[in-house]
Amino acid sequence: MALAPKLLTGIHGLGKCQMPSAISCLFLGPRFAGYCSSSLQKTAAAPNKALDPQGKSGRDLQSPHRREAALDIPSPDEKPEVSFDKAIRDEIKDHFRRLKDEFVNHWIGPEGRPLHEVMLEQAKVVWQFRGKEDLDKWVVTSDKTIGGRSEVFLKMGKNNQSALLYGNLSSEAPLDGDSGHSGYCAMISRVPRGSFERKKSYDWSQFNTLYLRVRGDGRPWMVNLREDTDIIQKHNQMYSYFMFTRGGPYWQEVKIPFSKFFFSNQGRIRDAQFQLLLDKISSIGLTLADKVDGPFFLEIDFIGVFTDPAHTEEFAYENSPALNPRLFR
Repeated sequence: MALAPKLLTGIHGLGKCQMPSAISCLFLGPRFAGYCSSSLQKTAAAPNKALDPQGKSGRDLQSPHRREAALDIPSPDEKPEVSFDKAIRDEIKDHFRRLKDEFVNHWIGPEGRPLHEVMLEQAKVVWQFRGKEDLDKWVVTSDKTIGGRSEVFLKMGKNNQSALLYGNLSSEAPLDGDSGHSGYCAMISRVPRGSFERKKSYDWSQFNTLYLRVRGDGRPWMVNLREDTDIIQKHNQMYSYFMFTRGGPYWQEVKIPFSKFFFSNQGRIRDAQFQLLLDKISSIGLTLADKVDGPFFLEIDFIGVFTDPAHTEEFAYENSPALNPRLFR
């Protein structure tokens, strides 16, 4: 019976203790327990200040360290604490959120729209240029990667209503003793990425024509489409067709049927032609390589796709059993 008052006193003392309990340390970990203890110590400093309305005796009794902790003002020389664990957790949460959106949009329809609305769609703008975030979806490259002297730049046009691709083309071959040809500049769209950096593709199977609104200087450009089929297709294989700009101050609308795109490998047109898989488009590119040295520019309003009811051609190129035996088995 003599131990009962001591036991009650001990329990009452534990109730007033500001340190986290052993159960919280067991389930939430030592890091959370340390955070709780530090936050409780900061809040405990407030009642000491309220006990003395005059403010003198309470401030005199506090130590300089406790007074600094109560103010909680970081030093300008103190570097912010970087938590790699928190960054990893936030990144994983973001990827899972994107994965959930992909599943939901897949069942609802592309871009979260109803399926009947998508099926009745006749035109769609895929890329437009109205700000820096639209430019970030593209990369520019030239023969400088192999030692050439061509330069290419991409920036927003006037009033942020278009993109301006400009530079200088040089067909001078690099002095490396290996390359005999040079002179190209290109603008290529980035491959769309899903959750966990998975590669995605564009589905244009319900459209039959590529639609561009551009303004150029009279030079011919090559429009290149790539498929997302890494298993059966190599990096240098693509489908291409020509785009001829008129020059002058007026905009022009370029419409290229998908049936006109021809298959090429490493810049050479192949004898055996294959039809473009419109539901596996990974990127599009614009290439200038007309062997005319000098400055160039191409202004782009948007790039899209649409359905032309007057175009009924499925494939513009013929194949024979000698060229492509797989199509005639």
